Amino acid sequence: MTKDSSDYYILLIEDNPGDIVLIQEYLSEQIQDPHITVVSNFLKASDILKKNNQFDIILLDLSLPDKFGTELINEVLEMVKDIPVIILTDFSDVGFSIKSISYGVSDYLIKNDLNASSLYKSILYCLERKKRVHELWESEKRYSDLFRLNPQPIWIYEPETLKIIQVNHAAVELYGYTMEEFRALTLRDIKLEEDVDLLKQTLKQIEGSKQAFQKKTKHYTKYGELLDVEIQATFIHINEKKYRIVIITDVTEKIRMEQQITRAIIKTQENERFEIGAELHDNICQILATTHITLGVLKKSINPHGMELFGQCRDYIKLATREIRNLSHRLAPAFFNDSTLEEAFSMLLKSSNIENKYTISLFFDPLIADLEIDHDIQLNLYRILQEQLRNIVKYAHCKNIGVEVLISKHKLKMRISDDGVGFEMDNFSGGIGISNMKRRTELFRGDFSINSNPGKGCEVLIEIPVKSENVIRKKRSSDSSVAELK
Repeated sequence: MTKDSSDYYILLIEDNPGDIVLIQEYLSEQIQDPHITVVSNFLKASDILKKNNQFDIILLDLSLPDKFGTELINEVLEMVKDIPVIILTDFSDVGFSIKSISYGVSDYLIKNDLNASSLYKSILYCLERKKRVHELWESEKRYSDLFRLNPQPIWIYEPETLKIIQVNHAAVELYGYTMEEFRALTLRDIKLEEDVDLLKQTLKQIEGSKQAFQKKTKHYTKYGELLDVEIQATFIHINEKKYRIVIITDVTEKIRMEQQITRAIIKTQENERFEIGAELHDNICQILATTHITLGVLKKSINPHGMELFGQCRDYIKLATREIRNLSHRLAPAFFNDSTLEEAFSMLLKSSNIENKYTISLFFDPLIADLEIDHDIQLNLYRILQEQLRNIVKYAHCKNIGVEVLISKHKLKMRISDDGVGFEMDNFSGGIGISNMKRRTELFRGDFSINSNPGKGCEVLIEIPVKSENVIRKKRSSDSSVAELK
């Protein structure tokens, strides 16, 4: 029989000389050159283990002159740390053997049943198990370090309760909560209310899926600051229980910079529109007005045959003046100084319905009259309505148009609907106009959505948060009930 040529350093703790000889023989039958150190009591074993803790395996008799039983097991295990310990004993008590294994002993062998093969197999099994445990520990440590030291915020939560069970240091820094505070939270404390309901629906839909879930959303920090984040989430198993792990990327600053660039572009476009509108209104209209007066002066010198042409010229000038004024008002709405947002909307709807083709309804929440809405929000809401009216007139083939503007759940909401032909959302990619409306909404950290079905018209919904004092401010003359919006 070929013997195992590997080097094995074995510490045998045994006080019975006969058993020592027998165990040495068993080891020599299977191993070519075993390195065996023999001690006869606990004190000597303790001294050796303090000086040399490099043994591969320890064979321990349970009854030593200076220590025995459970106390002996616990103290040896305390000293050897991760070295496998095999108990060799005359005790055949099954209960005690199970209890010993629970303390951390690698195997429990009865001397009367022992032979060279069973001892050798036990040693191989214990060493292999130690190797696998160490590999598993290393793997878990790598994953733990990857989680703990990852520069991106990560948390783990229970899908059923949405309770957060673990977070890394990056999440603590981003959200401002301590580790202990995080573990007392659920996602309801961090996510927007409507996002929590949507999350529950999504979890039901993706149950059993191994595909990672990605989304852009908003989270609250401990101090109430709203963050724009991109999340990636998937299911993981810890101790045979299912959890969700979420990796968060904070894109607040990125979006803020993009919004600054977009805001600058839109401001430049608006300035150009106002300049062109003002030039049309103040210059071209004046030229046409002067031409109209001049024609009136020439009226007496025109013979009867030219009066028809004279009338046509005068009508054309009136038409051109009216069209230029309409165009200048569309380019440069004057509601900031001369009228309210509601009046501006009413004028815009009226100008889009010159031929009375549509039945138009406009609803403004009375609460808005008590608020001072930010200048830029007003202008961008006006432009969004203007853009969608163009789409309706061009594509909808509808009879009814509805516009609603209201305050609800700390949001300024605008809904634009029609009962036209509609379209399939799955085949809808949008165009420049839709992108412009979405971009204008996102300038104020708002949400833009569009819904439609063939034959059921189209609905555009704009929602802009109004918690910030910089977005909507209570007018000085308004009553106290408006303060509830804050």
